[in-house]
Amino acid sequence: MSSIEHEVLEIPKQMRESAEANPRFRESFMQRLRRYVLGTAYALVPQRIALLPRLTLLSIAYLLAPETERDRLPEHPFYYSRRGLVGISNDLSVDALIANYSRGFFPVCHIGPMKWWAPEERAVIDPADTHVGKNLRRLLKQKKFTVTFDRAFGQVVEACARPREGKVPLTWITPKVMNAYLDAHKEGYAHSVEVWDQEGNLIGGLYGLAIGKVFFGESQFSSAEHSSKVALVALHRHLREWGHQVRDGKWMTPHLASFGFKTMERQDFQALLEKHVHEPGRIGQWSVDPLLDLADWPAKPASKIEQATQPAHV
Repeated sequence: MSSIEHEVLEIPKQMRESAEANPRFRESFMQRLRRYVLGTAYALVPQRIALLPRLTLLSIAYLLAPETERDRLPEHPFYYSRRGLVGISNDLSVDALIANYSRGFFPVCHIGPMKWWAPEERAVIDPADTHVGKNLRRLLKQKKFTVTFDRAFGQVVEACARPREGKVPLTWITPKVMNAYLDAHKEGYAHSVEVWDQEGNLIGGLYGLAIGKVFFGESQFSSAEHSSKVALVALHRHLREWGHQVRDGKWMTPHLASFGFKTMERQDFQALLEKHVHEPGRIGQWSVDPLLDLADWPAKPASKIEQATQPAHV
């Protein structure tokens, strides 16, 4: 019996009851006020203030544009700064998310109209290339956690949006964004990975958007050591089994690099999307495959993504 199979057969009652109705997300007046104050301060720090004039002009142009045109992102955008500001659009409908993500754009915004981005460099991996360290592999074999998919989407999104210990309590996962992904989840495009302890408490997870054979990671959280790593391995193990060849991580972080993510130039990433977002995907609710063993991650030859992101030898 594989490790996941054993866990799935023993899901605690609390966990079974956590499949929620997913209510709409809201924030209080004080939460909104705090977000606007901190969001303004965030935009004024030296490394971001240079983009403020462009953001102001784009915001004014957005407000003055006809309602039928204002939420269309440019067909041939000029990317501002290394972070790749594409434009402004408040259209977060499921159709808009699918169309814009398929072009390599994603929304991040603390205050004001929604900003869309496409960085110069993207953190990308073929799930088959995932590196699982010895300590993490050993932990997976101990069967301390239970992993599920799409069983508590709303709870995962809420947890990802909460302030992180020791960090400024500012998040781009606003109620507007949360509700947009909730809609995408209901239509079978947005998915969550949940990690539970032996008492049935949600202690880690992540969520993202799946289009064709591409998974776009949005955010993750962890309230117990290594739980978010377990969520990532569970996701990648299944994506590999399902034939997904692209897992997007947005901006590179040490956490992603430790799992084997590589940086890819924007144009190369967009070319990769053009190839894989139109392939048949898994639309609808996902579930853990009880026959897959998370600790079983055999080595394989370098994938096309690994080859494309490796520096040329001179």
